[in-house]
Amino acid sequence: MNKDKGAVHQNGGFGSSLGFVLACVGSAVGMGNIWLFPYRVGQYGGGAFLVPYFLFVALFGLVGLSAEFAIGRRAGTGTLGAYEYCWNKRGKGNLGYMLGWIPLIGSLGIAIGYSIIVGWVIRSLAGSLTGVILTKDSAEFFAEATGSFGSLPWHAIAVALAAVLLMFGATKGIEKINKILMPAFFVLFAVIAVRVAFLPGASEGYKFLFVPDWSKLLEIDTWVMAMGQAFFSLSITGSGMIVYGTYLNKSEDIPKASVRTAVFDTLAAMLAALAIMPAVFAFGIEPSAGPPLMFITLPNIFRQMPMGRLFAVLFFVSVVFAGITSLINMFEAVCESWQTRFRLSRKAAVALCAVIAFAVGVFLEAEPKVGSWMDFITIIIVPFGAVLGAISIYYVLGFDDIKTELEEGRDKPLGKHFKVLAKYVYVPLSVIVFVLGILYGGIG
Repeated sequence: MNKDKGAVHQNGGFGSSLGFVLACVGSAVGMGNIWLFPYRVGQYGGGAFLVPYFLFVALFGLVGLSAEFAIGRRAGTGTLGAYEYCWNKRGKGNLGYMLGWIPLIGSLGIAIGYSIIVGWVIRSLAGSLTGVILTKDSAEFFAEATGSFGSLPWHAIAVALAAVLLMFGATKGIEKINKILMPAFFVLFAVIAVRVAFLPGASEGYKFLFVPDWSKLLEIDTWVMAMGQAFFSLSITGSGMIVYGTYLNKSEDIPKASVRTAVFDTLAAMLAALAIMPAVFAFGIEPSAGPPLMFITLPNIFRQMPMGRLFAVLFFVSVVFAGITSLINMFEAVCESWQTRFRLSRKAAVALCAVIAFAVGVFLEAEPKVGSWMDFITIIIVPFGAVLGAISIYYVLGFDDIKTELEEGRDKPLGKHFKVLAKYVYVPLSVIVFVLGILYGGIG
């Protein structure tokens, strides 16, 4: 199925370039920006780490995101139809359809685990509003939610919230939600970052983040982790961004929109770092990464801050915004394919996706279980899906075909460098990300 210039998807389309970019930023900005990026920066050389990170973000944003947006718009449908479209070029559309299930399962798999984590965030927000999270030991408060069946109501709220927003919104809803939540995310984190800057001892946090240890650039791990962080931060999964491309008007400049998405995602990560690490050092707490940073370390910091309850609320509200907008994209990738392939109604597709996500997730609520689940999905399934996407678009369909779509809506043709970067740099690097993720036990 190839969408012509006048065709409109059954779910509608994005009304503006800004709405599209904010929706994509909403998908990309998630927990990795908040609980992993700040620690990775300091761990691997501070300002020195940012050099390879920015390089990889620029590369993956320009040719990786662009590819997924373009094939979605070209095929006129999401994951399953897009892969089928690519492989039809080789007379193997059925194989493409079957391969498309891998990244689609990756999106659903992430949604299953991610909805549990968003449930933890919603519970922490409720604890901030009541003040419980600041009066009770934060490790104990977190542990209460992370046992078997320990977060049922909060988990249910996370799934229901994403489902309701999708069920009654489709593209217009996604656009409106992100036009509100993404600017709010940036404003709330900026407020926290400004407040944190005035804490005694905050300067050590800035040194951790930005004073370069140039010797780290000679270590392979710095480049590996920068590459992994950049790749996964941009939500290149071979699925989620394809569906947003499906809803993109032919008049939009895809490479330009891709670069804007990468820039805003990077700003979000930097803002999170500026809000978190100076506070960690101001109170003499050892910096960490992952759930302990967000659910244990930061509540301990808010407890010691003047007006800590207010800033705890602001923080967890902003994280809920980031989590819900990412979850919406994961659900949408699955729902659109099911709608199109199986002729389901919008509400039926969303309801089925939500029920599956919750029903499976209920048995994964214990932290070790959801951790193992997310490791498997993010180390094996998702990066493999991204590799399939890169190869299917740039090699199976072919650069010349996708180039036609990439140049739609542009005033100037793509430069000759684009093909080189796409076929001979980006595609091999996506394979390397997949392999190194397995060898390292996760790099993003």
